[in-house]
Amino acid sequence: ACRALVDELEWEIAQVDPRKTIQMGSFRINPDGSQSVVEVPYARSEAHLTELLERVCEKMKEYGEKLDPSTQRKSYVRVISHDGTKMDLSGVKFDGDVTSSLKFACESIAEEYEDELIEFLSHEAENVKDRLCSKRTDLCDHALHIPHDEL
Repeated sequence: ACRALVDELEWEIAQVDPRKTIQMGSFRINPDGSQSVVEVPYARSEAHLTELLERVCEKMKEYGEKLDPSTQRKSYVRVISHDGTKMDLSGVKFDGDVTSSLKFACESIAEEYEDELIEFLSHEAENVKDRLCSKRTDLCDHALHIPHDEL
């Protein structure tokens, strides 16, 4: 669920026009008559990421559960592509129980780790999925086959 959440957030961020900006800073007038307002890119701004976190878990209805035949490990996979192309859905379980449990897990992760998600995504961090879902939170320990560094 954590990895699906990060995938969706990263896809949504990539869809934002890089020219779109938001004003940040104080709108109060300084004694010299100036304002301390700066324009920053909207994508990856705290306002943008907070807005995304409020609605991203709705995207979990576009996921199904797939069982790996060799490891018997379950994972969540998209059943509806972002661009509408056909997807291979062999072995994918897609029903209300799967989507509601994934949506609940997504909402729990987004709420509990909101600060970490904003921290990683606001700085275009590399490997956000591994860094957040495995190293920082241990939500997806099985996803990494390398030893964890101690916090």
